[in-house]
Amino acid sequence: MRIRCSGEGFALARAFTRDTLHCWSLGHRSDDAVLVITELAANAVAHAVPRAAAREPEVWLGLLLDPGHVLLTVSDSGDNVPEFTGGDATDLREHGRGLCIVDALAEEWGWTLKPPAGKTVWARLSACPPP
Repeated sequence: MRIRCSGEGFALARAFTRDTLHCWSLGHRSDDAVLVITELAANAVAHAVPRAAAREPEVWLGLLLDPGHVLLTVSDSGDNVPEFTGGDATDLREHGRGLCIVDALAEEWGWTLKPPAGKTVWARLSACPPP
């Protein structure tokens, strides 16, 4: 799904994520998945889209289900590597904590470059219900 770089675009991405997980009977993971998608999309818009050419920015959302996990992806045209700065409970920064949130919610996350230009940042969440 293409994410438009606007408040309405982010709202549609969140709704699509929530609805898709409910269709997959994974409503118990939808809050975490929506938060992860929001953070990844916000990072794409903040860091990759400004570097894109004057054309309409390309930010794409992907969801994939395998037997034990949900893979959430956000792709953009930037080739800058995501910067994970870490943090702690006393860190009160207003910005720069998105990947800390992703790191806390995902079993693992990372990025893949997409030649000739662009990258996909991904996060894998367990599909298992909470204990």
